[in-house]
Amino acid sequence: MPELNTIYVALPAMDELEYLPSFIDCYRNQTFLNKKLVICVNQPESWRNKPDKAGICQRNVQSLDFLRSFDDIQPVIIDKCSPGNGWTGKKYGVGWARKTVMDYISEMAGENDIIISLDADTTFNPEYFKSVSDTLSSSPGSAALSVPYYHLLTGNEEKDRAILRYEIYMRYYALNLWRTNSFYSFTAIGSAIALTVKNYRAVGGITPHKSGEDFYFIQKLRKYGKVLTHNPEKVYPAARFSDRVGFGTGPAMIKGRSGNWESYPIYPHPLFDLVDETTNLFNVLYAEDVKTPMDDFLKEKFGTVKIWQALRDNVTSEVGFVKACHHKIDALRILQFLKWKHLGSDSADENNLRTFMLQFFSNEWKPIDPGKNFSFDACKVDQLDEIRNVLAGIEENYQKNETTR
Repeated sequence: MPELNTIYVALPAMDELEYLPSFIDCYRNQTFLNKKLVICVNQPESWRNKPDKAGICQRNVQSLDFLRSFDDIQPVIIDKCSPGNGWTGKKYGVGWARKTVMDYISEMAGENDIIISLDADTTFNPEYFKSVSDTLSSSPGSAALSVPYYHLLTGNEEKDRAILRYEIYMRYYALNLWRTNSFYSFTAIGSAIALTVKNYRAVGGITPHKSGEDFYFIQKLRKYGKVLTHNPEKVYPAARFSDRVGFGTGPAMIKGRSGNWESYPIYPHPLFDLVDETTNLFNVLYAEDVKTPMDDFLKEKFGTVKIWQALRDNVTSEVGFVKACHHKIDALRILQFLKWKHLGSDSADENNLRTFMLQFFSNEWKPIDPGKNFSFDACKVDQLDEIRNVLAGIEENYQKNETTR
């Protein structure tokens, strides 16, 4: 069957000379042939005057030369790094780079074409593009696809310990969203998002946050429609220490290397239950105000106890009200509530994880249970990997069995 639509790969790149060859190999080897790579090599213009950034500027120019050397794939190159072309003012960073490539694609592509968001340090199998096309085609009413991910280990203990600890945090968080049937049961990773051009236009594109643009973008897409989470192919982001963005995988690994995981705690699972109890009251709240477990947080966050009445005043049905409630208490508010509720807690991350797993997934956990006194720091890398893989397997089962929420 002929490939009717085009897949456009949206790729921001800054200081990626080391990773681009592997990325290009993955791109070139795709069985899906109707594809086009759009890449924005970028940096702030002001970095030319900063000695500590000279290496990045030089490697970016080398990346341009590398990309221009290919006659077969002929990528579209958006040059935001050569002299005079760098970002100026407040418009810079991965958010602006991702927006620049996606907006460019949106202007040139057809509405049924597909945008795949990737990062240069990410690898993927030859069937990846085809799998994304098939998944989106099989669910035409969906807003986007949050692609399954899996960080490959490097053989460097320091890197591997850091990425496994971070991935355990992410998967634990996601499992609790799945367990409580959250409206926002997905993980936001910039190298693991795909959607049609039509839907990109419908939501007004991506908002260029300097960090976390992927989080806000997929949250916006979820408010527009269903976000798929199952795909037969994964993406494999690199495990590397990086401070190019304010938060995310690279900065988390840097903090974690020194033992600082305060920003990425294993929240006690009952906190997720409080969110679930609140969302289960949305139908009741359509008729009248009732107390919810999130009241104090919402009053502090929004400065009023009358948020439900304001939502009622702007809808015409109970279904519309419940939807408005999910939009109000979105993925960001859920995260903020968990942080707010967890503030000052002295519960150990390891104990929170073990308690959760023994209560809800004991069959999967018991074969690898490191004991009630285990610590992430004392665990060997292969033990951390076992924990990661158990969590990943449970999450994959949720993804396979996903239903419209």
